[in-house]
Amino acid sequence: MTHIPKLSTLRWQYVAAALALAAAAFFVFRWWQGPQVAVETVLRRDFVQTVVASGHVQSPNRVDVGAQITATVARVPVQEGQSVTAGTLLVELGTSELKATERQAEQTLAQAQARLRQLKEVQAPVAEQALRQARASLDNASAAWRRSQELFQKGFIGQAALDDARKATELADAQMRSAQKQLDTTAATGSDYAVAASTVDGARAALDAAHARTQYATIRSPLDGVLIARNVEVGDVVQAGKVLMTLSPNGRTQIVVAIDEKNLHLIALGQQALVSADAYPKTKFQATLVYINPGVNVQTGAVDVKLDVEQPPAVLRQDMTASVDIEVARRPQALLLSAAAVRDADGASPWVLRVQDGRAEKVNVHLGLRSGGQVEVTEGLQEGDAVLTGATTVRPGNRVRALGAPGARP
Repeated sequence: MTHIPKLSTLRWQYVAAALALAAAAFFVFRWWQGPQVAVETVLRRDFVQTVVASGHVQSPNRVDVGAQITATVARVPVQEGQSVTAGTLLVELGTSELKATERQAEQTLAQAQARLRQLKEVQAPVAEQALRQARASLDNASAAWRRSQELFQKGFIGQAALDDARKATELADAQMRSAQKQLDTTAATGSDYAVAASTVDGARAALDAAHARTQYATIRSPLDGVLIARNVEVGDVVQAGKVLMTLSPNGRTQIVVAIDEKNLHLIALGQQALVSADAYPKTKFQATLVYINPGVNVQTGAVDVKLDVEQPPAVLRQDMTASVDIEVARRPQALLLSAAAVRDADGASPWVLRVQDGRAEKVNVHLGLRSGGQVEVTEGLQEGDAVLTGATTVRPGNRVRALGAPGARP
């Protein structure tokens, strides 16, 4: 007996077949439309190109405060981070040995001055008196010599007596010349006076040096500023030339930044920048580019630039790390596209895949400003165009279905 299917069963079989056929048609249609791809819309808005870099806060100069003598630290009345004015006591060194040397120098000077005074008040008058006596003796000997010559000519004395008178005259003359020399040495232009005076000058110089060394024991701030480093404690034995403290002078605050050399053609003096310290990212302040190093660092391939901060915020500290956005160009109402959507962006002929009439179309573009992952399109696209983004296997001419771009042209 032949089994005949019920009508309801056949109906469901027809429905299932129809659904399968519709699903197959749908998938075939989707396959024909192409894969779904992520796109973005070309937008028009104001665009600012910036060069972003990281740097640190720095004063235009720093002052290293050091010792000029070797001594033991007796007192350090200031702390790191403290603001000081010019003349503030920073470090006090032990002075007992220095003062002993100073007293010794004072005694040496007093002795030298006494020696000079003795030369002027005693030796010079004595030498002058000796000269007068020698001159008188020479006058007497000369007179005796003349009388002896007369007596010898008259035959009253012999040759021996005449020779004795001559020798006495010569001796008196030699004694007078010696007395004159002694007096000359005590005069202001004489050698004894010069030796005594130079001894006084040397002793006075030694005393001045001792005074100076004693003053070196008191180390004061040379100017107004903030102590950013303290490398000394009470009891330390410091050597001449050792840096004890580092002072950041009050005045201009600068941000020192290393710019990649590939961006060197974009920066110029006078450009404005927006800066924030990494410790206070919400505190933004303005800076002006004032210096570009003429050389490139061979190791890092970077160029150091400096920016002046006219009104630094109170939170800013020496050597803080800072993030800097230097505005290098501005374009009102520019056509913008993400850099990831551009193929061969650094080549001679950059291009994009634009979705046009359901197909991926290759479009050559000209690029302008670039910043923050976006580029300016100067030729090739219009506002509202849908462009494929990211890596894709889609080739020019392939059918695609655009996703993620409101208002995109399908």
